[in-house]
Amino acid sequence: MPMITYVDPKGIHHTVDAPAGASVMEVALNNNISGIVAECNGSAACATCHVWIDERMLDLIPAPEPHEAEMLEFTAAESRPNSRLGCQVRIEESLAGMVVTIPETQV
Repeated sequence: MPMITYVDPKGIHHTVDAPAGASVMEVALNNNISGIVAECNGSAACATCHVWIDERMLDLIPAPEPHEAEMLEFTAAESRPNSRLGCQVRIEESLAGMVVTIPETQV
């Protein structure tokens, strides 16, 4: 099981086991990491699980689908080239050591 580090909005680092197949959003919620709202429960319809993915890992995850890319235009915090919806990024073994930063606001 890969270890993923979340940096919450207060700057606190949380390193957790992330089961392969789970989403970045699900792992955060299951580990009580603050900052992920997940109003739509992972259906890519609200952008309240916006995260910034460790840039060195971007080539290891699929590019955003058009719907996700559109939703990223409506994030409450700054959208960056490494912005993703946490519900759309699935954990894989190759992502071990990934750092996910949660913006200060989601709504």
